[in-house]
Amino acid sequence: MKYKDAGVDIDAANAALERIKALVRSTYTKGVSSEPGLFAGAYSLASAGIRDPLLLSSMDGVGTKLKIAFAARKFKSVGTDIVSHCCNDVLVHAAQPIFFLDYIGIDKIEVTVLEELVSGMAEECINWGCALIGGETAEMPGFYNKGEFDVVGCAVGVVEKSDFVDGADIRSGDVLIGLPSTGLHTNGFSLARKILFEKKNFSVEDSLPELGCTIEEALLVPHRSYLRPVRLLLAGGWVRGMAHITGGGFFDNITRILPDGLQVHIRKGTWPILPVFGLLRRWGEMEDEEAFRTFNMGVGFVVFVREKDVSSAVNELLANDEKAFVIGEVRSGKKGVHVV
Repeated sequence: MKYKDAGVDIDAANAALERIKALVRSTYTKGVSSEPGLFAGAYSLASAGIRDPLLLSSMDGVGTKLKIAFAARKFKSVGTDIVSHCCNDVLVHAAQPIFFLDYIGIDKIEVTVLEELVSGMAEECINWGCALIGGETAEMPGFYNKGEFDVVGCAVGVVEKSDFVDGADIRSGDVLIGLPSTGLHTNGFSLARKILFEKKNFSVEDSLPELGCTIEEALLVPHRSYLRPVRLLLAGGWVRGMAHITGGGFFDNITRILPDGLQVHIRKGTWPILPVFGLLRRWGEMEDEEAFRTFNMGVGFVVFVREKDVSSAVNELLANDEKAFVIGEVRSGKKGVHVV
């Protein structure tokens, strides 16, 4: 017998990898010191021009949002998702992502699917200024459902040690600036799918007047990059801490970077909640606390600034066509988040 008899086609995998080499190479920055296809990707830290570098890394997946992509047969946006999710996590600590790695586990390699997925990754890596330096594609027949796959990514970034942001500078009286999301991003899809497809019996092709588009269009909106607005705020010297609002919503993610003895009060009604969240909350009969723990509710990234710097920071964002909302403040008290 041959490996192909068990469902693994090495020749097809090699052909697919040859097809995506150009996409991978298009992301290369001056720090990349290797060609695609080696056992490991090489990157020169000297290119970063940092005297005392800290390397930061973050790894994540797209989760059950992939089920929407499978149903719609559209894969580019989830390639974008995996890059932005991981890179935003690195950005929380003021690091610039420098390279990205991916893992794709798949039932059977389909060249067109792989190309579409990697094209989304490559485009978003270029947007972030980081190189898609390596990865793994594993054909695993009998492990994944037919026509399905999983994708995981790892972003590595670098920051000058003196510029590292971890929330230690947050103080009582600081103010939270919320940066808007584009939709669900990559979290809450297991509940969203249960509400939309099991409870309401919709399909991905159904159009909803409240959304102004089909369900697949609303749910497959890519995870937003916050690189541009955060760079503006860092350049102004206003940032005291940051949080990426992903799994665990406002409660878990903001608490991660709070010093002991401080709590955050988020004020509902200080930013527009996207229609998709309104529908999910209503149709799922969700309590507010559960909605804010599951979804980003229209705010995908939070930046802490001193009260005296709020006007300057917000005006800088607005002057550069970036939307921003003052959504809450820091107070003394038991560590945690309150949505009021």
